[in-house]
Amino acid sequence: MEYRKFGSKYVIRLDKGEEVLESLKKICQENKIRLGTVSGIGAVNQVKIGLFETATKEYHSVELNKDMEITCLTGNISEMNGEVYLHLHVTLSDHTHNAFGGHLNLAVISATGEIIVDAIEGNVDREFSQEIGLNLIKF
Repeated sequence: MEYRKFGSKYVIRLDKGEEVLESLKKICQENKIRLGTVSGIGAVNQVKIGLFETATKEYHSVELNKDMEITCLTGNISEMNGEVYLHLHVTLSDHTHNAFGGHLNLAVISATGEIIVDAIEGNVDREFSQEIGLNLIKF
């Protein structure tokens, strides 16, 4: 992993074998990024994505172990209990151009990942909502 800062933006290159969430969390911790947005593209061969079912308040996840392109990685950075909180969604495409998407739980880079973090000055916390069943932004 390598990255450079340009103003409020961090341009990040992830390398083969690196896990996206772990890498982004490390960068946020090292640079004291407490709030921001994330966008990116790349190639992965192991992912875990989920979908939240509102009726049952449960996540349903699936693991995909094949070569795929990240056609869109998007999300935000906030905090929960003083720790970095990444809320990321991803759209992936396989060799037949079928798309898969959802909440990103894990992604291992197979070739490279190109990610931009735009740090926002300030911080926003999260709090678990019993009613909804998710960790919601708390102002």
